[in-house]
Amino acid sequence: MSSIAQSLEKIRNRVTVLERRYERSPGAVRVLAVSKTKPPEAVRAAAEIGQREFGENHVQDALTKLDALADMDLVWHFIGPIQSNKTRVVAARFHWVHSIDRAKIARRLNEQRPDGLPPLEVCIQVNLSGETSKSGVEPQQVEELAQVVSELPRLRLRGLMTLPQPCDELDDQRRPFAALRGLLETLNAGGLALDTLSMGMTNDMEAAIAEGATIIRIGTAIFGPREVA
Repeated sequence: MSSIAQSLEKIRNRVTVLERRYERSPGAVRVLAVSKTKPPEAVRAAAEIGQREFGENHVQDALTKLDALADMDLVWHFIGPIQSNKTRVVAARFHWVHSIDRAKIARRLNEQRPDGLPPLEVCIQVNLSGETSKSGVEPQQVEELAQVVSELPRLRLRGLMTLPQPCDELDDQRRPFAALRGLLETLNAGGLALDTLSMGMTNDMEAAIAEGATIIRIGTAIFGPREVA
């Protein structure tokens, strides 16, 4: 078994343990393998033991992998900031987008989603910490943006995503994830039917699962340290 396969098995086992610990339903948490900066061969190694969902945040790097792995039945998630000049290719080539943070981008994705494809599955990215270096809509603006996105016919609003400030203590890690869960519950109480919380990575996956994550984005623990160009 390859090192990637071994690492992925460890993550799956860890998720199972945490689902039990926090009384989540078995299989409630999906692992999104974040393959950014990694070569197609690394993705294929994970896919060969059943991993189907992969996350990318740079369009050009992702397209190389999408083309190289076209023979495999994979689900591609775009998880990075979206520039206006990249919406067409994202709308055409990806199955999910986690990083919608303004109405302009949502409308462009909707307009550019090709005929014949199912609606693009999307999440709104929320900047809970107010960091100017991070993308995401402010919490008080989530409801307005969600209403816009939910009315676009070629998008299917699934939920919310966040990327909080790193911290080490479990209780501190849980706070922003609890806040995101609260926002989703508020939206659902207002008439939406959202089912996705994309939150948690290698170092804070326990806190995310404890607070209701349905998708955790794992890169380092599967593929090893990120490669820097």
